[in-house]
Amino acid sequence: MKVHSLSQEQWLPISVEEAWTFFSSPRNLDKITPPELGFKIQNLPSEEMYEGEIITYKVMIFPGFWIPWVTEIKSMKEGECFVDEQRSGPYKFWHHRHHLAEKDGGTLMTDLVHYSVGKWIVGDIAHAVFVRKKLERIFAFRREILEKHFGK
Repeated sequence: MKVHSLSQEQWLPISVEEAWTFFSSPRNLDKITPPELGFKIQNLPSEEMYEGEIITYKVMIFPGFWIPWVTEIKSMKEGECFVDEQRSGPYKFWHHRHHLAEKDGGTLMTDLVHYSVGKWIVGDIAHAVFVRKKLERIFAFRREILEKHFGK
């Protein structure tokens, strides 16, 4: 299995506490996800994230083709970082670490995603042609939305 990574940093002019409140609420995921993914929360046990929480979504990976996505909040350090891992969904493997740190009077948000789309040449082709570009578009969309919501 070939594992790829995607990393992004974004500075936000808000406190770490305000950033944590926003990012630790699974309900805010739909606000920062491009509409073409048709992101829908199916099951959310709690409004406040906790370690071990299982959250189920539906995403549209192609027009008219929906797939369930089940994630677990694998680890969490209140006010600083959390990791979500896919239990089932569109990826063979998905591990996403969200980290928040105070910097220059605001918050530096760092995302690090490790993911795999599958085995052999089919996974390599899908990654090169489609998956990487789609993930980059998702993170670019999120960057724009967060700048509009919180400022630059």
